[in-house]
Amino acid sequence: MNNMEPDFLNQVRIGSPEAFTQLVDTYQRPVFNLCYRMLGDANEAEDASQETFLRVYKNIKRYDHKRAFSTWLLSIAAHHCIDQLRKRRMIVVSMDALPYLDPPDLSPGPEASFHMLEDQKRVEELLKFLNSQDRAAVVMYYWYDFSYEEIAQSLSITVSAVKSRLHRARITLAQNWQKQGTNNFSTERKTHESPAF
Repeated sequence: MNNMEPDFLNQVRIGSPEAFTQLVDTYQRPVFNLCYRMLGDANEAEDASQETFLRVYKNIKRYDHKRAFSTWLLSIAAHHCIDQLRKRRMIVVSMDALPYLDPPDLSPGPEASFHMLEDQKRVEELLKFLNSQDRAAVVMYYWYDFSYEEIAQSLSITVSAVKSRLHRARITLAQNWQKQGTNNFSTERKTHESPAF
């Protein structure tokens, strides 16, 4: 996910509708994917994505150019999703040991699609065991390759708290995955294309 050029962001800042439309087009998929992974529901993720871009539009003048734009944008999305999860009063946990969770993609063959959807459903269920900040940390770390420092800044917690949340989440998710009858777990370091758990 590339960051916007400073000149382009300045156009967004001064209110260019075309520039804002291009910003939405560029970041719509990553924002939706983050919201989907956190909320586990496509309709809620769509609503959360729209709310994220509305907040960006209203607060673009507060954006600090020293930060990566994508970090700022995804932090807004993550905070909104955390708020939504708190409203639901769900327990949500972070994930360090599961197959990746992507919005359903039905383009592969029927058998591959079935297995992929089954894994996604299992991951969605396991994520419900995590609290909202742990879930946000996991999604940012494994799917968006945020550093510990970026996660800490985004969630307003310390770096040691980020590490602690990720460690606790790995254990929780591994235990729950095993309870579901699978030992296909690994605690290897993340990879860019498919997080290793």
